[in-house]
Amino acid sequence: MTTTLITGANKGLGFETARQLVAAGHTVYVGARSLERGRGAADQLGARFVQLDVTDDVSVAAAAKTIEADGGLDVLVNNAGIEPRTADGGFVPPAEVNADSVRTVFETNVFGQVRMLHAFLPLLQRSAAPVVVNVSSGASLMRELVDPNSPAHFYPDIAYPSSKAAVNMLTVQYSKAYPDVRINAVDPGFTATDLNQHAGHQTVEEGAEIIVRMAQVGPDGPTGGFFDAKGTIAW
Repeated sequence: MTTTLITGANKGLGFETARQLVAAGHTVYVGARSLERGRGAADQLGARFVQLDVTDDVSVAAAAKTIEADGGLDVLVNNAGIEPRTADGGFVPPAEVNADSVRTVFETNVFGQVRMLHAFLPLLQRSAAPVVVNVSSGASLMRELVDPNSPAHFYPDIAYPSSKAAVNMLTVQYSKAYPDVRINAVDPGFTATDLNQHAGHQTVEEGAEIIVRMAQVGPDGPTGGFFDAKGTIAW
């Protein structure tokens, strides 16, 4: 039986990914900061709960010890992420962006993934078929943001796409360092979740499909790649 941990899994894409993987026969850990919301989600899904704050070293280490004691891990889905917004739900004007605000986004979206990989790769390496899925975004692609003919060109935020571009680089470099682990990044597409004020045109079921698919790749599957529902995305 495959054991999978999903960060930020009490709602949105993380919750739907957990639901689909439970249905596929995985033993799923719902990772969430909130005890109440995390346990509620796990109970609803028929999953396990582990309290986990990806911005906190102690929390991540404790979660790793808990899962190790329970028998180990086969798949890690680095899903937890944030996008900066103003109080009224709009984008933060570039003139108001400062180092601290960007650091806050990177703390979850980038450093959080590094914490998770540092803590869980030793555990994953004990699996016969270890897999990591890093949730990235189409907004990470510079060629799209600079192209005036691309819808992504009009996306104004500074911190979020920068953080997801960093996630892509983490994916490439970790995949080279750990060739026995299938480590890939995915773009779920513009999915309606709390992250984007439910502005996305896809359902969470549609968005989660590529995460679920890449969480189930075998030892002979791809690694060091970037994928969406249509297939491979060129870096």
